[in-house]
Amino acid sequence: MSQRPIIALDFPSKIEVETFLDKFPKEESLFVKVGMELFYQEGPEIVRWLKALGHSVFLDLKLHDIPNTVEKSMVGLAKLGVDITNVHAAGGIKMMKAAMAGLKKGTRNGAKIPILIAVTQLTSTSEQEMQHDQLIEVPLKDSVIHYAKCTETAGLDGVVCSALEAQDIHQATSESFVCLTPGIRPSGSEVGDQQRVVTPTDARKIGSTYIVVGRPITQAKKPYEAYLSIKNEWNGENK
Repeated sequence: MSQRPIIALDFPSKIEVETFLDKFPKEESLFVKVGMELFYQEGPEIVRWLKALGHSVFLDLKLHDIPNTVEKSMVGLAKLGVDITNVHAAGGIKMMKAAMAGLKKGTRNGAKIPILIAVTQLTSTSEQEMQHDQLIEVPLKDSVIHYAKCTETAGLDGVVCSALEAQDIHQATSESFVCLTPGIRPSGSEVGDQQRVVTPTDARKIGSTYIVVGRPITQAKKPYEAYLSIKNEWNGENK
């Protein structure tokens, strides 16, 4: 079975999402990302609606708070039936363990516990910015790998990272450790505000488990055709 790229639904409201999804075949089961912009405008109902349409959902809220708050929040998110959700690894091992505990508590009996991953360094962050703004003096790759190891220690499934770091993360953790990678751009497309980007083909070769693609699909003149092209490239099926 071919893998689906995760489409970032970075829209301000449900209306724009509906307009976008209308450009896809009704029977097409997609994997979509709901981020803060959409979730904070529409609330949990947007997730329930997408799941009712038959789509898989990565709820990208990047929780980062005290362990007790994160745990209780994850109980609620698990009840939405999301497929993947995340926290910030910078919250620490104790917080990440609490997040996993909350997901387990909130998942109904017999249902699959959502995949839980942690953000290492945002793909919009350069090494210079990390060192200056966060006062992290090591190379960016070292920071990412450190966060990945902490994430594994906490019992999470994987991390959000640049595909450029996926291979090193697998070597530092395990081959089954999830590397979900945004910052994916087909050859020749605009980079936008991303700093560390790769093509779908390179992401597959390097070792990404999932890829997230936004504007190259959502802002394409023919979104479905753009989606199929990226999906084929991701699966190594381009002719």
